[in-house]
Amino acid sequence: MSDVTREQILDAQQAWGDGIVRISKAHVDGQDFEAVARDHIETLYGYGDGPVLFKPTLAAEAQFRSSFAAALSYFVATNNECPEDTGFAIKGWTAVRFENVDIITVGSTATAMGNYFFTTPEGDEVKVEYSFGYYVDDAGAVRINLHHSSMPYSG
Repeated sequence: MSDVTREQILDAQQAWGDGIVRISKAHVDGQDFEAVARDHIETLYGYGDGPVLFKPTLAAEAQFRSSFAAALSYFVATNNECPEDTGFAIKGWTAVRFENVDIITVGSTATAMGNYFFTTPEGDEVKVEYSFGYYVDDAGAVRINLHHSSMPYSG
């Protein structure tokens, strides 16, 4: 495995945000948004390599999504894996941007934390806090093996 760079993590974040927008657009356009979501997960997450720790923002009953099927349910709610899901990625998002507090790289792994912002169809931004863990797979691709996100504390 090769060492991961900050630039690779920034590229992975861009790809993740672009993927969410692609899923939303496919849904709005009446296209096969589930296939787009499957590709998003298969390309960016490490479910095929080993464990993935995934805690989605809007998950309460099934808080953690350690399987591909549970992640797909969260993103598009097409497989009835987690009945609480309504399809986070099909909310019509038009843009996603990351603001990293920092990115820590150590060999072939990296961790990033910060806020990401999802633009609604009306042009408003929704702020969400995140921590992502990344690794370089055997083919040299950057994959996500930790994804935790939550709404900011409103206390």
